[in-house]
Amino acid sequence: MNGIIVVNKVKGCTSHDIVYKIKKMFNEKVGHTGTLDPMAEGVLPILIGKGTLCSKYLINHDKNYKVTLQLGEKTDTGDSEGKVVEKKEVNKEIFKKENIEIVLKSFIGKQEQVPPIYSAIKVNGKKLYEYARIGQAVNIQPRKIEIYDIKLLKVDKDSKQVNFEVFCGKGTYIRSLCEDIATKLNTLGYMKSLLRTKVGDFKLEDSIKIEELQENPEIVKSKFLTIENLFMNKDIIVIDEKNLSLFLNGVKLSQNRQDDIYRVYSNNVFIGIGIIENKLLKRDIII
Repeated sequence: MNGIIVVNKVKGCTSHDIVYKIKKMFNEKVGHTGTLDPMAEGVLPILIGKGTLCSKYLINHDKNYKVTLQLGEKTDTGDSEGKVVEKKEVNKEIFKKENIEIVLKSFIGKQEQVPPIYSAIKVNGKKLYEYARIGQAVNIQPRKIEIYDIKLLKVDKDSKQVNFEVFCGKGTYIRSLCEDIATKLNTLGYMKSLLRTKVGDFKLEDSIKIEELQENPEIVKSKFLTIENLFMNKDIIVIDEKNLSLFLNGVKLSQNRQDDIYRVYSNNVFIGIGIIENKLLKRDIII
């Protein structure tokens, strides 16, 4: 098996848990394109076999999330897993739809964001959450992110919750975004829930829960995305038998084509992925 399956991760398990279960199920090398917090749910692309070699093409994908922001409280982790460390009155005026929409829209665009202390970003060779666990202060540098769009879905005055949808680029921490939105609303807040609905072209409606896969492993056939399918939008290069062994052995072949990624075929059989740089075709992923 060489390709990708999109898992709908449920709340409570880690991305590593999913990788372990699928590795045990199919006895193949398995990886993922970026962790999803244990409390988060939704789209988690899982790379299987030589599909793991596609990781470099997938890690920078844009993402869509549906978020519940809890107002009036701050937790030490920035989400519902942590303990409440501060509370603040939530003025009723805050819940005016027009007011919230203005605040949400103000976050659209390129900006700098300070990552949460409970994250895997390394500072001086140590992960931030390791500093957090021992209560050690650390200087966290802001990172450049981009939010393409953000939409208000629902406001619940009784529970003091705001539901919104966000479309963002790589490296965006939704926990930090929730805290920043709450600050702009003149209160406190944390991420109550998070559902990732899309990663690049991988959508929630095309995903499968790990429990479904365990109950019926054959269902993977209808959900599996091959490496050939993954690069279906790329042009084709056909190699004759004479040059095939050279290509497979890593020899660069002259090709009068523009620099890009290509699907490579020989005798009507998909061989793998090649890259052209300076008119030279080199192998990248061989099936």
